[in-house]
Amino acid sequence: MAEKLFGTDGVRGLANSHPMTAEMALRLGAAAGRYFRSDGANHHRVVIGKDTRLSGYMLENALTAGLTSTGMNVLLLGPVPTPAVGHLTHSMRADLGIMISASHNPFHDNGIKFFGPDGFKLSDAAEAEIETLVADGVEPVQPENIGRAKRVDEGRHRYVEFIKTTVQDVRLGGLKVVIDCANGAAHRTAPEALWELGAEVIPVGVAPNGKNINLECGSTDTRLAAEMVVAHGADVGICLDGDADRVMIIDEKGRVADGDQLMALMAGQWADAGSLKGGALVATVMSNLGLERYLDGRGLRLERTKVGDRYVVERMRQGGFNLGGEQSGHIVMTDYATTGDGLLAGIHFLAAMVRSGKPASALTQVFPTVPQLLKNVRFSAGQTPLEADSVVKVIAGAEAELNGKGRLLIRKSGTEPLIRVMAECEDEVLLSDVIDRIVAEVERATA
Repeated sequence: MAEKLFGTDGVRGLANSHPMTAEMALRLGAAAGRYFRSDGANHHRVVIGKDTRLSGYMLENALTAGLTSTGMNVLLLGPVPTPAVGHLTHSMRADLGIMISASHNPFHDNGIKFFGPDGFKLSDAAEAEIETLVADGVEPVQPENIGRAKRVDEGRHRYVEFIKTTVQDVRLGGLKVVIDCANGAAHRTAPEALWELGAEVIPVGVAPNGKNINLECGSTDTRLAAEMVVAHGADVGICLDGDADRVMIIDEKGRVADGDQLMALMAGQWADAGSLKGGALVATVMSNLGLERYLDGRGLRLERTKVGDRYVVERMRQGGFNLGGEQSGHIVMTDYATTGDGLLAGIHFLAAMVRSGKPASALTQVFPTVPQLLKNVRFSAGQTPLEADSVVKVIAGAEAELNGKGRLLIRKSGTEPLIRVMAECEDEVLLSDVIDRIVAEVERATA
């Protein structure tokens, strides 16, 4: 049986350790190349982007070797956002797109995400077939059919131009914007796009050194950007993560709004304009209960999926919906993009500010949130703490206590060795007590 390599968002792990080794990247490249060249034709192409992690060079070269060994021609985009790879895969008529990134994780992790020729992430079935090819091995092509590789420097500029076309009726002149790029993939792209749209740009997190990606900056640590917004008297702050597929918004008072608030704003505005397809928003099981209540009050639906923006996109495509995302800041607008796009969502928030004439603070508090608490418990390889009888028992008791008062969600992370314990409840004392009891029992099971 083939080894399970893919998680909720590609293959991911500690750089230079299995599966994030140069050898595995070469094998993945060869397997993906063979899968997408199954018709045997020549002149197939793949685009590869990456974020700013030190290990990106190693994985980029190894992937290129594997891909060219199967006859794929490789176009190297350099550091670009994940959504740029999705866009350019389709725009450049490539057969495959690859992003080298571990998204919001620290620099010592890395990952490999695959996009099909339509610019969307691969299905579970396609990933399973690639895993089989990795396990079985792939025969290289004849010497005369080996692929070529070349740098494509204009990739990020093409993406910026595309982003600007999505808000053609808006100029951002007069807006002072703090943009935190997390020392990641958008460190050039995002400030350029905002400046070209007319904003006064105050950049943060735009000096990557290979090791400082997501370090005390970006969407997972908004403190620096919030301080900059207040210190500079900025109108708004936009915080991206390392590969720029997530966004958090900071209002002029330094308060942070997550993906739920941004989705609520867009869903309401799109519904008013008659452009929200299917009368629904697609989000994951992690989205706040307050969002669901807000949508109900507007006569709209919340369609919930498993955690992971790929599952959000799958449901959107199945149901014909055009707006979805995650509380963590993945905002998916399939009228424009094939995956979560933090910069795109941030610019559309700025457009909403311009069109309404309202400050950021008036647009980021769309609904009152139900108190929500999330704690993580790390576990070691081979451990299955959620199967322990004592853990099952305490979870069942907690669910009974929360019945009719809130909800409980416990799951394994798809990107890190963590058990995520989350609950929502109006009674914050009960909320804290329930979470603490479950976390303590899970920790005992992993000791």
